[in-house]
Amino acid sequence: MDCRRCGTPLDRPGDYCLTCNTANCDGVVVEFRADRAELTMLSADDVVGRTTITTTPETDAEELGTVQTRNFAGRVADEIRRKRPETVYAAGEREPLREARAQLHHEFYRIPDEEDLVGWVLDRRGERTLEVVETAPTEKIGGTHSTLIGGRPGRTAIRTVAEHPHVKKIVPGPIDASGMGSRTGLRAKATRADTNGNVRLLLRDGSSVQENRIVTTAMDTETGERVRTDLNEALRDAELQDA
Repeated sequence: MDCRRCGTPLDRPGDYCLTCNTANCDGVVVEFRADRAELTMLSADDVVGRTTITTTPETDAEELGTVQTRNFAGRVADEIRRKRPETVYAAGEREPLREARAQLHHEFYRIPDEEDLVGWVLDRRGERTLEVVETAPTEKIGGTHSTLIGGRPGRTAIRTVAEHPHVKKIVPGPIDASGMGSRTGLRAKATRADTNGNVRLLLRDGSSVQENRIVTTAMDTETGERVRTDLNEALRDAELQDA
């Protein structure tokens, strides 16, 4: 593949051209499997290249498996950095996906495990792009109620949500201590988006429940559901939801 602007041959399809500083793809779709990752590079509505990165799953020891996953995800992240895309869409195996996401600083969405991931993404690429909020996570928290249930896990849940680029504000709600007791520790869940694209973050700890309002940059229920799905995935990665 040659650079679409200056014609310089690229080492790999979709690579960023260092000769004329031009991006040759604006999106990467990644499907993670236990032994491989399939990467598809997109430019607008066109597929400009595909790459497969393979690995050998380590089953003999947990520690070796962790290292293998980290290295596998690192190779995928390195390949994505070569492209400098605006957005990454990923599906499939949880552990390498989570690790790759942690190693990248691109706009990153986990998407449903559809049979045709690329088609699913292309069908939605024409939708309005959600505004990215540059406010620091600590400055997104406001309202009249400052107390959070759950101690450190509760603060982790709020911070996890506040770090999302499409969350504008978090308004903690009052605490209801009349619920049923639970021994599972603090659990957090983003509820279905309303017509304005905003969601609620439910925190449960023992018999206490707290409903926190999350204001997002989504403009309707459908785009709010995209944010909600992403928030719940982040909460699962933070071990605040059951798998």
